[in-house]
Amino acid sequence: MPSDAYAAYRELTLRGMILGALITVVFTASNVYLGLKVGLTFASSIPAAVISMAVLKLFAGSNILENNMVQTQASAAGTLSSVIFVLPGLLMLGYWQGFPFWLTMLVCATGGILGVIFTVPLRQVMVVNSDLPYPEGVAAAEILKAGAHENGDGASAQTGIKEIASGSLLAGAAAFATNGLRVMADSAGYWFKAGNAVFQVPMGFSLALLGAGYLVGIVGGLAILSGIVLAWAVAVPYFTAAAPMPADADMAAYAMQVWKEKVRFIGVGTIGIAAIWTLLTLLKPMAEGMRRSFAALKNPHQTAQSRVEQDLHPKTMIYITLATVVVIAATVYGFVQAALLPAGITVMLVLACTLLAVLIGFFVAAACGYMAGLVGSSSSPISGIGIISVVVISLTLLLLGNVSGLTATADGTRFLTALTIFSASIVLAIATISNDNLQDLKTGLLVHATPWRQQFALLIGCVVGAAVIAPVLETLYHAYGFTGAMPRENMDTAQALAAPQATLMTTIAQGIFSGDLEWTYIFTGIGLGIALIIADSLLKRSSNGRFALPALAVGMGIYLPPAVNMPIVAGTLVAWFTARHLRRRAAQTGEDAAALHKRAERNGTLFAAGLIVGESLLGVILAFVIVASVTSGGSDAPLAVNWVSEHAAQWLGLLVFATGAVIFIRRILSRR
Repeated sequence: MPSDAYAAYRELTLRGMILGALITVVFTASNVYLGLKVGLTFASSIPAAVISMAVLKLFAGSNILENNMVQTQASAAGTLSSVIFVLPGLLMLGYWQGFPFWLTMLVCATGGILGVIFTVPLRQVMVVNSDLPYPEGVAAAEILKAGAHENGDGASAQTGIKEIASGSLLAGAAAFATNGLRVMADSAGYWFKAGNAVFQVPMGFSLALLGAGYLVGIVGGLAILSGIVLAWAVAVPYFTAAAPMPADADMAAYAMQVWKEKVRFIGVGTIGIAAIWTLLTLLKPMAEGMRRSFAALKNPHQTAQSRVEQDLHPKTMIYITLATVVVIAATVYGFVQAALLPAGITVMLVLACTLLAVLIGFFVAAACGYMAGLVGSSSSPISGIGIISVVVISLTLLLLGNVSGLTATADGTRFLTALTIFSASIVLAIATISNDNLQDLKTGLLVHATPWRQQFALLIGCVVGAAVIAPVLETLYHAYGFTGAMPRENMDTAQALAAPQATLMTTIAQGIFSGDLEWTYIFTGIGLGIALIIADSLLKRSSNGRFALPALAVGMGIYLPPAVNMPIVAGTLVAWFTARHLRRRAAQTGEDAAALHKRAERNGTLFAAGLIVGESLLGVILAFVIVASVTSGGSDAPLAVNWVSEHAAQWLGLLVFATGAVIFIRRILSRR
């Protein structure tokens, strides 16, 4: 037997690339919908690995490395779609009326390609020679190994497919009743007053968010719950008591207005300082990563001897980088030239935005890779990276706008705000793929894959995912609209997609250019964030890492709508309850606790992925139905029925959500 037992295995195959592209299309559409609805996306590596094993086992000669390439390519769907955290801001500004295909695709594709290239030199220091846990990368590797070895016939993969399919059917049916037939509410809240202070006990009924919460874990869940309590049991009651609502106002509407105009900016400050602190803690690995990058460029002819050590050739990376930077410059020019500015100002802005996107992207690549290795791609604070990018780009363009006179007019200021959002979208695309690439390379390391082939597969995934994002965004916008950006008059604003991060980024950019950003509340959030960072450090130190209070998660609890946060918290409680139950079972029966936990975690992860995919895909399908109805002169709710009152719909939503949680728990604890 040769020293490299995997050397003869086929990795990058045509059938694998086609399958990876199909999975990428499905999961990209799901993630775009989920991200616009609630501000979260899910990592697609694990469900993609399971689907790949189940499909490719039908063909002769499939193997673990080929399956790994499929999940590597498809993982772009779970990350590149995060560009929607910024890009819809162009519609909220009223600058775009839709998503131009080529501009949108090139923003996503070029950013994704640089995200891959920038993290290649980090593989050795952050993956091979690092003790970072890379939770999702390790989990994907374990699933690939299980599919290759258990029973020798792919039984494990078939079981995984059943878990994903079961979760998808459950969540899809609930979403159809909620968003299609509209016989169930998607949230409810109990409002009450103590004096003039307004309080809310909120709840949301999304099964997709229940699954997302399971993946977040109890530490993140308790931190989010802390943010909810700070917002709705402290801040909103304080502000409503200080400024009593008008006599003719609705209590719930008034409290929500206070939350949007004041309390939410406290969350912005908390998220921002938490993201900056994370970057500061990563200066050392970032510096090491850059040192290795420059060392690799100085030795372009140096190649690794072992197959499992071969990255993309440095010369290849240089050519790809230069070509991509040229395309970015052309893309930015395509955006800027529409404003019909003088040639000198156009060239200045194109050069400035291209350099900003590439340089900021380079620096955040190492940070995002490190964060993904530490907490996983799904929990990595990409929103914080977006906030920092928007602030830096806004301040730079504000300076250039003052010099060139663009800020002297309302149209010029609006254009610079839009250019900020456009440029930050490229940075976020770089950041999200950097967040994913090292996770995939960790999986590859554990299953003995060839790194350069994985990196090539991810480049393919970026291009395929970028081609999907634009039409999906266009369809969802015309079907539902975004908060603050509705395509038609008299649409149901309750059905609008919140796009919370894009709303936040746009608000910050507008505030910087107009000079009226709510700095008082933001500074309050920064102070809160500093206190939380100190508390988190003390908690970790005193408990040897068992307890934590991540400031970023607390900030998200304050910033995101409570109907979004509460089902996430419920999902984290499901994860905690099932883990506790399994420990007790192991103690009572003498079973292997590690084996029990491993099987339950696999079942739970796959079923959670199914819940997310099912609800998200149903949302995309309904979007096509709504668009078809509207374009033919029909209503925005063609499938809606009026059988159930609002009160009954809320109780029905709660009942279905509780039933779904019970089914979820039973699947996790199943002995299969």
